[in-house]
Amino acid sequence: MKVAIPPPSILQLNKKVGDISNELVRHFLIECTQKGVRLKGCPNEPYFGSLTALVYQHSITPLALPCKLLIPDQDPLDEISEASTQTAANSAAELLKQGAACNVCYLNSVEMESLTGHQAVQKALTLTLVQEPPPTSTVVHFKVSSQGITLTDNQRKLFFRRHYPVSSVIFCALDPQDRKWIKGGLSAKVFGFVARKQGSATDNVCHLFAEHDPEQPASAIVNFVSKVMIGSPKN
Repeated sequence: MKVAIPPPSILQLNKKVGDISNELVRHFLIECTQKGVRLKGCPNEPYFGSLTALVYQHSITPLALPCKLLIPDQDPLDEISEASTQTAANSAAELLKQGAACNVCYLNSVEMESLTGHQAVQKALTLTLVQEPPPTSTVVHFKVSSQGITLTDNQRKLFFRRHYPVSSVIFCALDPQDRKWIKGGLSAKVFGFVARKQGSATDNVCHLFAEHDPEQPASAIVNFVSKVMIGSPKN
């Protein structure tokens, strides 16, 4: 245990040394006997039925110890975990405040009724792949911020701008079957996010996209949306 002042005998021995900081930690052995447990070498110490009882009693009165034991209210590891969680939350909030954007290929938007999760992304892509005529992919600007997800079709082929508030976006993931979107002989990973249908409290729409820039992989986009935007506390 750590004490504020070393015992008098130690102070006498270390008068000439000056630095007594290494003497502030005192060591006490606990011995186990047939009568119970107690501090070794302390004849005035009683025997205790368990180690818990010994620690608890010494938190009330020091007995042979230099001072009472201080028992923490919670596990120090929990405090570290809470601090790490708070740090991660602060980092996520800062990332979201700055926002992130890249270009992706917009594929389709499919109504899902109340379906969400990986099943929604899987079903939406299945329906899209068998659609006749197949949808034409369009490069759009995909921006994620504290306000939500904003899509901008700079060439205005399908739309000008669509915005999905952060409160409406409920899921984002890669296609669970890892199917690819084929265009011009090149294949790209597909991902989608599920958002509430505008004006509805129960119906969802799954919006599908494919990678456009190799330096902006779908996995990174999904990770940012899922952990930073959806995973952040909503005010």
